Amino acid sequence: MRQPATTVIEKTASPEQMRSVFRQHAAGVAVITAHGDEPVGFTATSLNSLSLDPAMVSFGIRTSNACWPVVAEAQYVGVHLLADHQRQLGATFARSGADRFAPPTTWHRGPGGVPLLDGVLARLVCRVLTLVPVADQRIVVAEVLHSDLSNQGEPLVYQAGQFHGLRSLS
Repeated sequence: MRQPATTVIEKTASPEQMRSVFRQHAAGVAVITAHGDEPVGFTATSLNSLSLDPAMVSFGIRTSNACWPVVAEAQYVGVHLLADHQRQLGATFARSGADRFAPPTTWHRGPGGVPLLDGVLARLVCRVLTLVPVADQRIVVAEVLHSDLSNQGEPLVYQAGQFHGLRSLS
């Protein structure tokens, strides 16, 4: 059982300090896609596996993200794990105002119209279950319906404000 706090810890962590701390945390790079009037997508490092049975994932998206209105209404999303040779693809989907689905990005429509990126390390098609409000973000919880694993390369990670392959971190 959780014991009541006997002391109060003063809050001193600022947004700048949090940014500095989490720049040290290496995270896998994923691109989340959804279909509205046009396909949308964004780079995310907040992807988590929540459950294996049933298979479920979560990721965060800021409500100020240009993709948010489409994701908020989406029934299905695509989750793409990028390989170390896809740094440019990760950067394209992270860049505001970029035409993310224009060449050289290659993609096709999958189940439910979900935009699926070609040549990624792995991809999932998920059904959105719930959106959890947290500060200026929403945590999207989704059930995995389909998976595709290519095993083409090593994972791409994001650390210290840059994309890296696992070999370049050692």
